[in-house]
Amino acid sequence: LIKFFVFSCNICCIFLAFCSLYKSFVSILNQKTVKTTIHINGVGLHTGIEVEMKILSSDPNTGIVFKRTDLKKNNIIIPSIFNVINSALCTTVSNEFGTKVSTIEHLMCAMYGMGIDNALIEINSEEVPIMDGSAKNFIDLILKSGFKVSQTPIKLIKIENKVTIEQGSKYITIDRSRVSLDIDFEIKYSNPFIGTQRNKINVYEDDLADIYNSRTFCLYEDVEQLKKMGLAKGGSLANAIVVKDKQLLNEGGLRNELEFVNHKILDCIGDLYLCGYKIIGSIKCSQGGHSLTNQLLREVFKDKSNFSIFELKEKSLPHSFINKYQLKLTA
Repeated sequence: LIKFFVFSCNICCIFLAFCSLYKSFVSILNQKTVKTTIHINGVGLHTGIEVEMKILSSDPNTGIVFKRTDLKKNNIIIPSIFNVINSALCTTVSNEFGTKVSTIEHLMCAMYGMGIDNALIEINSEEVPIMDGSAKNFIDLILKSGFKVSQTPIKLIKIENKVTIEQGSKYITIDRSRVSLDIDFEIKYSNPFIGTQRNKINVYEDDLADIYNSRTFCLYEDVEQLKKMGLAKGGSLANAIVVKDKQLLNEGGLRNELEFVNHKILDCIGDLYLCGYKIIGSIKCSQGGHSLTNQLLREVFKDKSNFSIFELKEKSLPHSFINKYQLKLTA
């Protein structure tokens, strides 16, 4: 009798665990938003202005939307690849009325990485706060908020044809991939401290902690020029890595050995999300940045044969999605 009771309990536990796993598994297929409102305060890297920002939950199929609360009309901005008006040093998007929001790439990377399909971002200034120069703070706040899962299936963009953009020694290319988004990124600096770095990641399967934690960076000799251009007014060693000759000026050193190239990958992920959906494809880039990524996406979407958009309605998904998003849904 005791053995039968223990056996029955074990069966019940297995059944309950299976039900929990199945519920989480199915929810991976569905669009998500933040569960509670996220409040963020910080300074704009280039404007130097104190910013108040909120990330609010939003309905399925509304996407990521910015709302300038300091303006009473014409204040809605869609972060689309075709709305990018400036990609020098950061990504700036605008609506048809000239209302803009800039330095959106770190926040967009966090949205992509955390699987946030829909959100309303209210902001009382033209620049997203730089926080610590990485996506780490945004990631932490999204995880603290939790996720609200809808009944609407997620959408994916699958790359069908290879597309390449070249600018001298710089290039970026995107090609087909079976189930993943692979990014192979290389940087080359004459500065001996930075030098040449390269890293390759699978966005849906790898641990991206080092990517999210990697900070924006610049050379010491460029700081004064940026100031003369009216930029980097909010920049400091608290939100950017500064390199002078062979020396890092920040106390505490680098957060990871490949922090420079990892930050470029962070930017790339954020800029890719301006297409509106997660991507199945393979990217290879050398010495690229915001501008090159935006040019690539514009070229991809010029021809409908380059991509396909589909919903995941079936009860199956590549293991790379399961491995990553299962952890977030149960966090």
